[in-house]
Amino acid sequence: MIKNIVLDVGDVLLEYRWKEMLTDYGLSKEKAEYLGMTLFGDPLWEEFDVALRPRQDIISDYITKYPEYKDEIVWFMSHGERMHLPRPDVWERVHALKEKGYGIYILSNYSKELFDIHTKDASFLEDADGMVISYQVHKIKPDAGIYNYLLEKYHLKAEECIFFDDRPANTEGARRVGMQTVTVTSREQLMEELAKFL
Repeated sequence: MIKNIVLDVGDVLLEYRWKEMLTDYGLSKEKAEYLGMTLFGDPLWEEFDVALRPRQDIISDYITKYPEYKDEIVWFMSHGERMHLPRPDVWERVHALKEKGYGIYILSNYSKELFDIHTKDASFLEDADGMVISYQVHKIKPDAGIYNYLLEKYHLKAEECIFFDDRPANTEGARRVGMQTVTVTSREQLMEELAKFL
């Protein structure tokens, strides 16, 4: 029996618009796609989320690896407020689940700087019974350690939790520790899946 809803943040509780952000800066769609995928796909991005090194050192390493994009990288890393959009309809559904009696938990890979910017006025935080963010514990999904940290910290039973994440590797990581999972493919699909618990 599911008692707890566990949610990722990016492309679940918030929508990312990094491609549009880079085209707003002036890149073509093709270059925006390439640069975004390059930055997010590089292991350096995980270093932001795991927070074991100073942020500026990681940015310097990016510039060293991709010097032809130095200006774009500096701008991109300095304007995190342009990267996300709220999903108020999802937040309302999360609130309805909270009122129905489900435990609401947040489990996400995030750097402190971006998490603070992206969740500044997010009402879903008010409904959260608990939260584990990668920068806090220096662990990242899909490492089993971060899921187990959440379960142990809040005394949750894995089989009573369902985890929503947009990355298949992350839902697979949760499944391996015993949680039920949903891989989020769209806002509409997410809303339909959450509605099943109302």
